[in-house]
This record gives sequence, structure tokens and C-alpha cells, in this order.
Amino acid sequence: MNALKSLFKGVVQVAILIFISMAMNKIVDVLHLPIPGSILGIAVIFTLLKTRVIKLEWIEQGANWLLAELLLFFIPAAVGVMKYIPMLESDGVRILIVVIFSTFIVMASSGLTASRIAKRKENQS
Repeated sequence: MNALKSLFKGVVQVAILIFISMAMNKIVDVLHLPIPGSILGIAVIFTLLKTRVIKLEWIEQGANWLLAELLLFFIPAAVGVMKYIPMLESDGVRILIVVIFSTFIVMASSGLTASRIAKRKENQS
């Protein structure tokens, strides 16, 4: 029974996050904003969490599940790359260099951000 309750809670939290994403996409379309709806959604959720309008517990389990399954969301994009074999043959080395460099930048910035957040949490405790 407890596992079923936890599953239901996670599904509801994912639904909330999807609803916020869809709402932000609609707002971007209606207002013709120059940013993606997903980025606006992240900003809105961040703002709501910081102002404590919503509590982390309300979306944490669903967000953790989405993060755990994040790799699955990239499979269609990876399969779609197969359409561009001729481009990869001609520009593959340059693309590979950009991918490696950008991956390194993301890993370094994520690590530094996580480290700073961890230090800030330690100082608050």
C-alpha cells in the first residue's frame, strides 16, 4: 500500500511539472516571448521554490524520477542524428571537438555549482 501511495505521489508530481511546462509554452506562444517555454518554466519553478509558494516536497520525488530517467529522453535525438551521416562524414571532427569541449564546460560548471551549493548548505547547518 505504501509503495502504491509513493507511486501515485510521484505521478502527481510529474503531472504538476508537465502542466507547468505546458502552461509556460502556451504563455510564450501567446506573448511571443523570445525564450523557450521550458526555460521560462524553470525560472518560474525556481522563483516559486525560492519564495516558498510551493514546497520542495511537493515536486521533489517527481523531479528526481525525471532526472533519473533523463537519458531516455535523448534516445530519439540520438537516433535522429543517423539522418545526417553525410554531414557527419564531412564535418564530424569539428562537431566532435565542439561536443567534447561543451561537455567539459557543462561538467565543470555543474561540478562547481554543486560544490558551492554543498558548501552553502554546510555553512547553514
